[in-house]
Amino acid sequence: MKPLGFHVSHTYGLTEVGPALVCEWQAKWNNLPSQDQSKIMARQGINSVSLAHMDVKDLNTMISVPRDGKTMGEVVLKGSTVMKGYFKNPKATAEAFRNGWFATGDIGVIHPDGYLEIKDRSKDVIISGGENISSVELESVLYSHPRVLEAAVVAMPHPVWGESPCAFLAIKKNSDGKCDDLNEADIIAYCRTKLPHYMVPKKVEFIPELPKTSTGKIQKFQLRELARNFVVSETFPSEKSGQVNANTEIQGRQAQPARLASSRL
Repeated sequence: MKPLGFHVSHTYGLTEVGPALVCEWQAKWNNLPSQDQSKIMARQGINSVSLAHMDVKDLNTMISVPRDGKTMGEVVLKGSTVMKGYFKNPKATAEAFRNGWFATGDIGVIHPDGYLEIKDRSKDVIISGGENISSVELESVLYSHPRVLEAAVVAMPHPVWGESPCAFLAIKKNSDGKCDDLNEADIIAYCRTKLPHYMVPKKVEFIPELPKTSTGKIQKFQLRELARNFVVSETFPSEKSGQVNANTEIQGRQAQPARLASSRL
């Protein structure tokens, strides 16, 4: 949009808080490549003048996460613009606040410069073998594929890791007006060049259009219902390769239900 003369400011807010954060642009970023500028602009930023405090914490301990841009926790807010509570719903109000902090339900990281970046909604984080996978981060990689029109990632059952990513895609037509020239293997191979192995979707489902609300928000709950019926056949690592192979058996050993470590979130 910048070449068209638009000056974009990224802000973040909630119904319960109002405008809360802004990605305050710094002049030193003007000389960065456009791709790097876009990554910075995607951050939610720092608290605005109307909000007293913003942080990312482990809700189990209420300890702030390190400002390393990697360690995830829940975004919490505090200030005079935060609501007093939900109308006639003390239970929901109690669940929303922790030691005076409003828990947004968004999972994020704090970069060394103090800027917040949201990685996912807490209910959308995929926990695979104890690893937290951000559906938003995986979706951004899928959107970078030139043929992907719409993308959404949800959790699906996995016999080894408990959960694994499942991608739903709507594809752009090629020059011949067809979409069937792109398959699941192509998308998985593309993701493997850009993501750690554990983040790569174990299944890719192509649909004409993703389900949306009247305002255009993707209805992930419908996709989760579909993904619950998908089955991934995967086996444990062999002693030689140390790798997990999908849709095959290794030395005749079929995968068994996983015993997962607890998530840190």
